[in-house]
Amino acid sequence: MTTRVPLELTYVLYDASSDTSLVLALLTLSPILLMPAYAVLAVQTRELTIINMWAGQFLSEVFNYILKHIIKEERPDGSSLHLNGYGFPSSHSQYMGYFGGFLVCHMYFRHQFASCGNALLDQVFRSIVYFGIVAWVVLVAYSRLNLLYHTPHQVIWGVGIGVSLGIVHYVLTELLPCTRPLSIFGRVRAAILAHPVVTWMQIRDGWAVWSDGGREIEWKHWKAAYRRQKHVE
Repeated sequence: MTTRVPLELTYVLYDASSDTSLVLALLTLSPILLMPAYAVLAVQTRELTIINMWAGQFLSEVFNYILKHIIKEERPDGSSLHLNGYGFPSSHSQYMGYFGGFLVCHMYFRHQFASCGNALLDQVFRSIVYFGIVAWVVLVAYSRLNLLYHTPHQVIWGVGIGVSLGIVHYVLTELLPCTRPLSIFGRVRAAILAHPVVTWMQIRDGWAVWSDGGREIEWKHWKAAYRRQKHVE
């Protein structure tokens, strides 16, 4: 007889009597949404930074797999009904830690949001974005603890490793090439952008030219073309 097993990627057990547990179960599945989001943004924008962030996310997952199979620490008691495999470090926590570490660095060092004309409101908006990213990371990590998939130190180490990987990856592949273009990191990035395959795929580095990655100028081009089209009609 064929053995049937649940798909662990989307299989979550939670306390049916608790609405909080249901919300945390949904949150613990939310990192799955990032992969299709990466794919859509990479294809639509052709931005090297997004592709680079996506590649780093895969590398973080590979590193997590290696660590788990080297350390071989079991999951907490009571989690055997949930998932097979080792528990240290928490892959979901590391996944979100990397995402948050890389994205916060990018928002802080390179990305400039459009101004509303008020410096205070601009800062409040930026703070809200930071808070939203950090809150998502923390809630997903907490969900792994609350649902009994990991122990506290497995979650804490997962977040810590992920954040560290995200920051290091950003500094080496994004920040240093921008601030020190003649360094080995800047030369490698320039060589990638000059490669014929990358040129054929129309991959670009928008943040190297515009502080917002080109969002405002693209909108202005669209607006001008839209007005011309309406004028012709």
